[in-house]
Amino acid sequence: TTANYIVVSSLMAPVVVALASNEGLIIPLVAVHMFVFYFGILADDTPPVGLAAFAAAAIAKADPIKTGIQGFMYDIRTAILPFMFVFNTQLLLIGIDGWFELIVVIVGALVGMLLFAAATQGYWLTRSRLWESAALLLITFTFFRPGYWWDMVYAPTDVLPATEIAQFAEQVPPDGKLVMMVKGETIDGDLVEKAVQLPMGPAGPGSERLMNAGLETRVDDEGKVIADNVMFGSPAQQAGLDFDWQILDIRVEADRPPKQLMFIPATLLLALVAMLQLRRRRAGAG
Repeated sequence: TTANYIVVSSLMAPVVVALASNEGLIIPLVAVHMFVFYFGILADDTPPVGLAAFAAAAIAKADPIKTGIQGFMYDIRTAILPFMFVFNTQLLLIGIDGWFELIVVIVGALVGMLLFAAATQGYWLTRSRLWESAALLLITFTFFRPGYWWDMVYAPTDVLPATEIAQFAEQVPPDGKLVMMVKGETIDGDLVEKAVQLPMGPAGPGSERLMNAGLETRVDDEGKVIADNVMFGSPAQQAGLDFDWQILDIRVEADRPPKQLMFIPATLLLALVAMLQLRRRRAGAG
């Protein structure tokens, strides 16, 4: 397990972080490492690696290929789960404010897991019809990833002008992070546009906090905010900024109602499925 984690975290985690950043998505490193580690563990009993499957086959004196394929059939249904906690990091207890929110997240995750098992097995209160299994999967997705639907109603972030970067940097809480979209040319000559998360450090004037992070900016004749200087080895350089890149805008978390409100329509749909299945079960028992 230790060797597994070392390999996947070294080879895959930086790739996931870079791909997410290029799509404007900031994912906590803990979530990324859990994501790649999950698939590393999953590889132990699925082909073509299948170390655990081959070991189990040797103990049971069974065919290792058939054992690996059977393990794959059991495990592939759970391969979607790591994507849930990457896009909803509250499942990893990141970004939870207060006991009530913690309880809601835990209960939602527990219900989601039970319904996922019921949907993939095709049986809940009684044998599920095809549309009921599809409905259970939809409910499961809502409990795991309520933000997917909520983002369609309320934007997750507010887009603010880059020309006011110093003011926004001053408003960031101590040791918080400033998220911004940047655009520029890499050392390989590729034009990229991605999200960058810049650590701000202790509280203070915005320009001073930016300087301490290794970033100096200027506004050119066209009103564009340019990274005039990115200090070598600074947090700004480590975050992926480079000299002469354009800062497009600043992203701050939007003030919006809690996304867990999506649990309400999901629960109503679940109640409908439960009512229909209970009716069929009673009819079959009669």
